[in-house]
Amino acid sequence: MKIDGFVLAMLGAVALALAVPWIGTGDGPLHLGQVTTIGIGIVFFLHGAALSPAAVKAGAANWRLHLVVHGSTFLFFPAIGAILFFGLIGSLAPEIRLGIFYLCALSSTISSSVAMTAIGRGNVPAAIFDATLSGLLGMVLTPLLVSLVAKTATGHLPLLPAIWDVMKTLLLPFAAGQLLRPWIGRFVIRNKAWTSKADRLVILLIVYSAFCESTEAGLWSRYAPVTLVVIALLVLLLLVSVIAATTLVSRLLGFDRADEVTAVFCGSKKSLANGAPIARVLFGQDPALGMIVLPLMMYHQAQLIICSILARRYAEKAQRDNADGSSTGATTS
Repeated sequence: MKIDGFVLAMLGAVALALAVPWIGTGDGPLHLGQVTTIGIGIVFFLHGAALSPAAVKAGAANWRLHLVVHGSTFLFFPAIGAILFFGLIGSLAPEIRLGIFYLCALSSTISSSVAMTAIGRGNVPAAIFDATLSGLLGMVLTPLLVSLVAKTATGHLPLLPAIWDVMKTLLLPFAAGQLLRPWIGRFVIRNKAWTSKADRLVILLIVYSAFCESTEAGLWSRYAPVTLVVIALLVLLLLVSVIAATTLVSRLLGFDRADEVTAVFCGSKKSLANGAPIARVLFGQDPALGMIVLPLMMYHQAQLIICSILARRYAEKAQRDNADGSSTGATTS
């Protein structure tokens, strides 16, 4: 397993924030609050311009699969998050519990869900549909879910202003990109590598800024090192539980292997690309932002490693099944 360079870059951003936090605070010389807001708008504009409506439409018919994916993302995940949020009162700090719930309230990923589905020989058109719809639903459902618990953690989060802030920062640029897609879509797709780099750069700036604010506020001095271990274990438990649940439900419903692969990967992933910008919009310059996004950062790495292994196992199983089918056909002939 190769170490993801983006994960290393995030660790570097965290280390830099711990060393020189004053540079990346809201009133620091880089003005990262404004810079990241502009960057988020540009990135989602490019995402809108690159998304093909035809590719989304191709996977829209499999409604049972879609119910499993979105039920896992926006019902099962938040239910677990709520159990952890309220069950760990007195054991973990409010911002840590909010960060775990925030992770559970997020949408699925787009790029890695589709990529893992393709590696595992799953239903790629359905994965494109589910991942795209999840991202759009998350712009409304994530603020809605977070507002239900935020008042007991970091103060009241007004629901309608929160949803409007997310939609104007993320959805409006995305919609503008879709409208201009006939004219700029091919150019954006040809330069997809640069779009990906811009996406990751914005995430790194958000992570750096968030940890700068937390460091300047002295937030990290409140936690023992064992706290990070506890968060990591909770994140791993969450990921394994959801993978097991989506696998079980897929088999109980009689999904074929391709649909099971899609349900597992789209239903268990959480989007750092959407989560970091939405956190910036919802929580602004809150010093607790670094701790709120920390579980998401850990989950991002865990899902890359575990789902990569799982995708290869699905691919090997598909290859064996195809080989057995070919052998049976040859024998029958």
